[in-house]
Amino acid sequence: MSGTLVLISLSGYVGLLLWGTHMVSSGVQRAFGAALRRALERNLSGSWRAFFTGVGITTLLQSSTAVGLMATSFTAAGVMALAPALAVMLGANVGTALVAQMLSFNIAIVAPPLVLCGVLAFRWSSGGRVRNLGRATIGLGLMLMALAGLQATLSPVENTPLLHSFLESLAADPLLAVLLAAIITWGCHSSVVMVLLVGSLAANHVINAPETLALVLGANVGGALPPMLHASTVAARRVPLGNLLVRLTGVLLLLPWLTPLTVLMQRLLPGSERLAVNFHLLFNLALAATFLGNVDRVAALLLRWLPDPPRPLDPGRPLYLERAALDSASVALANAARETLRMSDLAAAMLDGALQLLRTGNLSLAERVIENDRAARQLGGAIRSYLAAIGGEQTLDDRREGAKVQEILAAVINFEHVGDIIANSLTDFTVKQLRRGQLLAPEEIAAVSAMNAELVESHRLAVSVFLRGNRSDALLLLERKRRLLQLEGDATALSVRILREAAAASRAAGTDPVGSAAEESGLLLRIVRDLRRVHSHLASFAYPVVRRAQRRTGARVDDNGAAAP
Repeated sequence: MSGTLVLISLSGYVGLLLWGTHMVSSGVQRAFGAALRRALERNLSGSWRAFFTGVGITTLLQSSTAVGLMATSFTAAGVMALAPALAVMLGANVGTALVAQMLSFNIAIVAPPLVLCGVLAFRWSSGGRVRNLGRATIGLGLMLMALAGLQATLSPVENTPLLHSFLESLAADPLLAVLLAAIITWGCHSSVVMVLLVGSLAANHVINAPETLALVLGANVGGALPPMLHASTVAARRVPLGNLLVRLTGVLLLLPWLTPLTVLMQRLLPGSERLAVNFHLLFNLALAATFLGNVDRVAALLLRWLPDPPRPLDPGRPLYLERAALDSASVALANAARETLRMSDLAAAMLDGALQLLRTGNLSLAERVIENDRAARQLGGAIRSYLAAIGGEQTLDDRREGAKVQEILAAVINFEHVGDIIANSLTDFTVKQLRRGQLLAPEEIAAVSAMNAELVESHRLAVSVFLRGNRSDALLLLERKRRLLQLEGDATALSVRILREAAAASRAAGTDPVGSAAEESGLLLRIVRDLRRVHSHLASFAYPVVRRAQRRTGARVDDNGAAAP
């Protein structure tokens, strides 16, 4: 076989290996992403528990990058401290080494049945979880087929003169081998693939033992680079930077001792067939043993190097839409949900500002409401763009993730409408009336305040329903519609009474009996109408939850939360 054909075959098998790894990771994430995320969240009480959780989840996902994204998300959210996150990453590194160990065994005979079973599950199953498990099974079969192809392709090139001259240069300069392996691993975004490739080269006697160890060290460095380079916020950089520093420290300590290490490895585990994967596992176990007890010190150092930046002055600037999380749908959706809560806070601030404007007549409050509305619309646009970019087609194959996307989009739209009503209808109309000298009477202020208090409680319930999907909270939110309708009726009756009293006073004074009295009463009715519109958008959070409960139980509930006949 000519050198050109060998290179073409190698590139094809490496690409197949990368794609198989991607299919396994994405399939498991789509099938069990939420469960794995909850498992990680529940095991944060100590470094050892976080470490073993990282090992287990990474072994399932076959991607330390995905686990790192989860840990980074929890750290940025304040759910996980930095020290346990670093322990999780130490476990993730050991997990990838275990994955490389399992894949390095000669079990290529099971690859075709795995692909067939995966295709059948993917094509014939209507359940999202089974389909995604089929995807992962296809990926595992493709990985095993790619490894067998690499072995078969590399065997004839063992004695190629050009290859030998290149490898002799690597043997003479281990640092060059480390840098080369790091660059290649960074390019393919998978240390597992690189270690397996190095293992194939070593098993076919294409490279010697010292070069094997140097390339494995480089693969460990390169595997830590993509999360670090993709992080766009300070909080997102801490965990991958800590992981990179730990691996760099290990590489720098071992690099001068490659020859003694080679002798030791060959005495402990003779043979070159599994030298790469064995050294990869021992290297990461040694890092875990060294640094697991010192994660608190490493975390303190990272916090000193990367302190929290001051919050941006612009409230419309996204804080949590981390671009590096887009490959993990569960993490990215959590980020989008957190940003949606910021929109919720802006809506609450606008509601309070509009009430204070009515009470005090301070026109500067109107400017603050309008600024908050602008910020909410800016956040809404950023969230929609972020959701559109999540994982390409991921949400199409997972009903729960697809439903969560729809829930977030609905929440964003509702909060935008709430802001539009408060800023462009309620506040704008109030400012015009205040400039004309028309103010609400104390009784009218009291009626508006009562409705506003109901809106505040409904807003709290809407946020709870958005986060938890709790049926009881959804029913409470719908029940508040009746209370708000009662308050609206009371406000309307108050407006009519004030209008009649003003008309009677005008007739007694011999002036226009309607005129200004009718105009002033219209101010209250306009405000009441806008507050009811705001509540209708908050109540809409409850309908999807109630409908899902109806489908499960068969019970019917009307739009006000009462049992329907």
